[in-house]
Amino acid sequence: MWPDLIQKAKEGGLDAIETYVFWDQHEPQRRKYDFSGKLDFIKFFKLVQEAGLYAFLRIGPYVCAEWNYGGFPVWLHNLPGIQLRTDNKIFKDEMQTFTTKIVDLCKEAKLFAPQGGPIILAQIENEYGNIMKPYGEAGKSYIQWCANMALSLNIGVPWIMCQQSDAPQSMINTCNGFYCDDFKPNNPKSPKMWTENWTGWYKAWGGKDPYRAAEDVAFSVARFFQAGGVFQNYYMYHGGTNFGRTSGGPFIVTSYEYHAPLDEFGNLNQPKWGHLKQLHAAIKSGEKVLTNSSSSTKQIGNGTDLTTYVSNSTGQKFCFLSNVNLEDANVDLQKDGKYFVPAWSVSILDGCNKEIYNTAKVNTQTSLMEKKSDEAENSTKLSWSWVSESMNDTLSGKGSFTDTKLLEQKAATVDLSDYLWYMTSVDIDNVTQWTDAKLHVNTTGHVLHAYVNQQLIGSQWEARGNNRFVFEQPVTLKSGTNIISLLSATVVLTNLYGQNYGSFFDLTPTGIAGGPVQLIGKGNVVKDLSSNQWSYKVGLNGEDRRLYDVHSPSGSNWTLNNRLPKRVPMMWYKTEFKAPSGTDPVVVDLKGMGKGQAWVNGQSIGRFWPAYIADKTGCSQTCDYRGRYHTGNCMSNCAHPTQRWYHIPRSFLNKDENTLILFEEIGGTPSPVSFQTVTIGILCGSAYEGNLLEMSCQTGHTISEIQFASFGDPQGTCGSFKKGSCEAANSLYAIQKACVGKTNCSFEASEAKFGSSTCGTTSKRLLVQAVCN
Repeated sequence: MWPDLIQKAKEGGLDAIETYVFWDQHEPQRRKYDFSGKLDFIKFFKLVQEAGLYAFLRIGPYVCAEWNYGGFPVWLHNLPGIQLRTDNKIFKDEMQTFTTKIVDLCKEAKLFAPQGGPIILAQIENEYGNIMKPYGEAGKSYIQWCANMALSLNIGVPWIMCQQSDAPQSMINTCNGFYCDDFKPNNPKSPKMWTENWTGWYKAWGGKDPYRAAEDVAFSVARFFQAGGVFQNYYMYHGGTNFGRTSGGPFIVTSYEYHAPLDEFGNLNQPKWGHLKQLHAAIKSGEKVLTNSSSSTKQIGNGTDLTTYVSNSTGQKFCFLSNVNLEDANVDLQKDGKYFVPAWSVSILDGCNKEIYNTAKVNTQTSLMEKKSDEAENSTKLSWSWVSESMNDTLSGKGSFTDTKLLEQKAATVDLSDYLWYMTSVDIDNVTQWTDAKLHVNTTGHVLHAYVNQQLIGSQWEARGNNRFVFEQPVTLKSGTNIISLLSATVVLTNLYGQNYGSFFDLTPTGIAGGPVQLIGKGNVVKDLSSNQWSYKVGLNGEDRRLYDVHSPSGSNWTLNNRLPKRVPMMWYKTEFKAPSGTDPVVVDLKGMGKGQAWVNGQSIGRFWPAYIADKTGCSQTCDYRGRYHTGNCMSNCAHPTQRWYHIPRSFLNKDENTLILFEEIGGTPSPVSFQTVTIGILCGSAYEGNLLEMSCQTGHTISEIQFASFGDPQGTCGSFKKGSCEAANSLYAIQKACVGKTNCSFEASEAKFGSSTCGTTSKRLLVQAVCN
């Protein structure tokens, strides 16, 4: 997908692409590196350069990124005497070794700008300033060490530290956030740089879908450049998918779309992509003035600010006119004209006397995406085979190693699996004393399944990833030996608040570490099992047998008949399917499933949890973007699964037969599962008078119908447009003639195109709604 994504980024007006480097992926075992396939970041940078773009290397190597353990490999956590992200020699030695490895690979490939390569900037550490205070003097000396270590690598391009207000002067400190216009570097000689403009927000299990309007993102960018900004990066421009077990805190779902201009599947997220493309073009039209000028800002009434840039060489002018209020403003600039500046918007004025862009006036298409089934390929229901997760050993208390304490899960698993079995036995002499007993478990895992004498007595998980809860369920004990088997499951590796970020986040225990695990009998008599002899097993037997691998020798054990198990926990399911025809992105709809993991042709497409339903309150059909954005604003998807559709890149698929394997942990029904494609269903266009409107379907699709078209004063939003009080009578016919049967079309919103309207001098607008087939 890389070349296509990079090209779409370039077409959207980007000049550079930032990327993290994920330590846990590239060094999964100490001194054993992997830079193959999708981990070949050298190839990625070369593709960026081939496209004519620059690159920004964000090594970190702590990256946060809502990535598992913040990008740290868990073996790092388990090194004796280590303390992460502080002045600790063991950690610094490992960090320097990895950072040097990455830099050396880039040098060998001649990727740095002085070598003729695309990399113009590099980053060391990541947002440390936000959480530095509790580390005290050790944190300050660590940051100084980071700067000195980075400089010693002699890469020939500047280093930055984001969110580090006390960054050593050899570093450029930068801003991350929703808005950075007020940001000032700590060195007056440093450029004003914004390394992360958050285009939306992430989705967490049990959460709703966050949304940040294109108008607000554009407003933040224009304000930043109005205030002297020189470099601005989107986080994310393409969010993508957390394949495998890479999603991290806080309780992040497999999808990482982030409401980015390029959606999870690589489609243009319209209108955000198009609206920002036009913004980039408008700013670049003033490039020569902005990069060689002096500027001044004055308040001109109605709560608006006018910033004027004047070229030092030619005297040419370029202006930003902003309105940060929640009410519209009419501004009279005398000889430079009169302007209507909507609330919470910025107008860009070429020559300071002609509006060429306004952040609140969207002149691009809106695409309503649809999931469509391929009727020809999926005319029959999927045929499923299954096999139960083998638990004879673990339910009998047999593991791989033992200890007389309750182990911390990261230390025991080294993140080789989400699962760790804790098993012990207890002898009961007086059954009467333990009638109506309860099993009490304190855990810092995310999910717990408890079995006593091979029977499941209950499962529990804590909402939103706050990995500390108490499990307590009635248990029936027998005279003699009783076997207790506890399966602890993680969804991410985080601190107690579900974050993989924060001071000392790595010290938070995971799993049933320390417990206590207790039996509570009559009269609240407590039998503490925490110091028992505990037996342990890392992962599932199905993982050991590689049941997710189509080439696994255990594949012959699958059962196939009409008695498909439904809502049975700890089950593996398998089906064969054909890839949907065409080139549209492919998804699998896991409706009916509970919680688990999914693989296509042996490639993990991530964790699933459709059983986790978002809260039913807090959503709205309308979104008022005006005012400072917050993550609870403009929510949708209330009372639905947090994530239901899972991306299958076409590169994962074979031309003929493909295999989907699901591990179901809590009990689900695979019968409703289906494969679909993602494409534009309804296509809407909006353009204010005098602007060009461009509309297009995805490759392989054409505009089959124009459902609405009006040039005048139409109202409404995509899907519910209505005619206003006036319009050009030729509106619908002109659009039909220009667009039907074509993949794309464009036209100017003007009376010259549509004929005279009955609107008089009223400002006019064109709205169009079409169907792509």
